[in-house]
Amino acid sequence: MANQILNVDDSKDKEKNNNSEEESQLLIPETEKNISSPSEFKSKFKKGMQISAVSIASIIFIVVIIVSVFSIINNKDTKIKKGVSIEGINVSGLSKEEAKNKIQTELLDKLDSTIYFQYGENVYALSLEQLDVKYLLDKSIDQAYNIGRTGSIIQRDLQVLSLKKHPQNIKIEVTYDEVTLDACIIDISAKLPEQVEQPSYYFENNELIITSGKIGKAALNDETKQIVHDALNNKNYNEMYFDIPTYDKYPDKIDVEKIHSEIYKEVQDAYYTAEPRMVYPEETGVDFAESIETVKAQIEAEDKSEYEVALKFTPANVTVNDLGLDAFPDQLATFSTWYIGSNNRYQNLIVSASKINGIVVMPGETFSYNSTVGERTIAAGFREATVFENNQAVSGLGGGICQVSTTLYNAVLFSNLEVVERTNHMFLSTYFTGGRDATVAWGSLDFKFKNNRNYPIKIVAGVENGGVHVSIYGLKTPDDYQVEIFSNYIGSGTYQTYKRLIKDGQVVSTELISTDTYHGRH
Repeated sequence: MANQILNVDDSKDKEKNNNSEEESQLLIPETEKNISSPSEFKSKFKKGMQISAVSIASIIFIVVIIVSVFSIINNKDTKIKKGVSIEGINVSGLSKEEAKNKIQTELLDKLDSTIYFQYGENVYALSLEQLDVKYLLDKSIDQAYNIGRTGSIIQRDLQVLSLKKHPQNIKIEVTYDEVTLDACIIDISAKLPEQVEQPSYYFENNELIITSGKIGKAALNDETKQIVHDALNNKNYNEMYFDIPTYDKYPDKIDVEKIHSEIYKEVQDAYYTAEPRMVYPEETGVDFAESIETVKAQIEAEDKSEYEVALKFTPANVTVNDLGLDAFPDQLATFSTWYIGSNNRYQNLIVSASKINGIVVMPGETFSYNSTVGERTIAAGFREATVFENNQAVSGLGGGICQVSTTLYNAVLFSNLEVVERTNHMFLSTYFTGGRDATVAWGSLDFKFKNNRNYPIKIVAGVENGGVHVSIYGLKTPDDYQVEIFSNYIGSGTYQTYKRLIKDGQVVSTELISTDTYHGRH
């Protein structure tokens, strides 16, 4: 029974194995079914692999050929690659020269543009020509041209291929004169309205007035410069207006020590030196009436726009007018006129002559007869005497003083000094020749002259021996001329007066200095 069971199982195993062989045969490919042995199978498998390798090699060969052809075409191409632009201008397929011409046509006319800044209603222009703006165009074209031409062959090809999806836009580098730009921005800032007012001071009625200044506006120079820089690089400056960035600028603190150092003067007497020959005028001493600390405390105690500071003046003991003729060694000219008239007229001559006697006029300074003699008043010593007004002889204070101004005028002419203001009389008089007078009237007509020499001059005037005498002293130089003054009567009460300059016996020049007309007395 046991043996029967084993036999049954064996028969079952045989059936199972037969079924498995049939299933295996069904799974074997048809080609393999024809393989009679393992060696035959290996041979056919090797042959298949050889066919696949040939196919892959063929593909690779084709790819290499394509790449090589692409590289050859790419390398032989002398134009800018497709997909490249400069400042948004398409330069694809153009040579360097063609690209340059195109950009110059479309872009470089902007160099004639102007950048405008504005603050309120104020506009400030800044031209690109003024800044010497230049485009580095050649550099940008070289950069555009080199795309696809740098690196290995593969890198070059990849650069060209990438342009299809990622076009490149080259910016043009801009240069300009930064020093000029800085100066222009400073100038714009200085011209802004509402400028800050710094503390200052002035003199009024022998007092010092210190002003505290006012807050103002100033440009932010660095920010303004950045606006220009960005506009130039972005090429968006054509007829564009930019607001000037500003800030509140506060005045400096009042510097009392500085103000004191500027107004302070030591008193100094006038003096002169013989070697070299120089005259030094007097200096009136000036100082704060109070201490610097007191003035500081005064200013810090109150917040005001102005502060009054009392001053102390110390006059010199010796003025230039006190210097003797030793300081003025040469007589430049002298002139005299002769008087006829009343005692009052004589007194007026003495007073007016004494007013100008000893006066020193420094180089470049202008002398005024009215300012020096002063108003004609009884308190000043003047008396009533004959004067001419409205074609009539009338009595008036100071009558006769025009003889002193006339005498001084002639001395000035012969000294070759510069006449600044002079008017002739309405009528001729016995003490002058036509064209050789100078009338004066308080508050209106004045006689003025300027010391056009390089050394001070001193006026010496007096009335004696029936005449008015005026001399002018100074320092002669080798450049001085001999002076001749003469007048010609040309009719109808008119005279023409000339000044002739002579050097070494030769006439250097003859100048018409005045044409004067006089009326007959009624």
